[in-house]
Amino acid sequence: MINFFYAPTFVRRYKKLPVALKVEVKHKIKEFRNPENHISLKVHILTGRLKNTYSFSVNYKIRIIFEYADKGKNKNIAYLLYVGSHDEV
Repeated sequence: MINFFYAPTFVRRYKKLPVALKVEVKHKIKEFRNPENHISLKVHILTGRLKNTYSFSVNYKIRIIFEYADKGKNKNIAYLLYVGSHDEV
């Protein structure tokens, strides 16, 4: 089971989402807590300016950016950094 914390940027972006999308985000975060769901969520490491962070899909357009604690050594704790479209991220 993965525990997670919300970065202030994530919280600010989340508050601006439409209600239906907020429900979908909550559902996907709940799924993310179980590592067995990571394949269906398309969890993957990012490159470029977001190097060493990860992403998973909420839906076709929306992504959540996160990082694991201790530079990926502790995959039981994740920091949710940002939620938004692929282009915004």
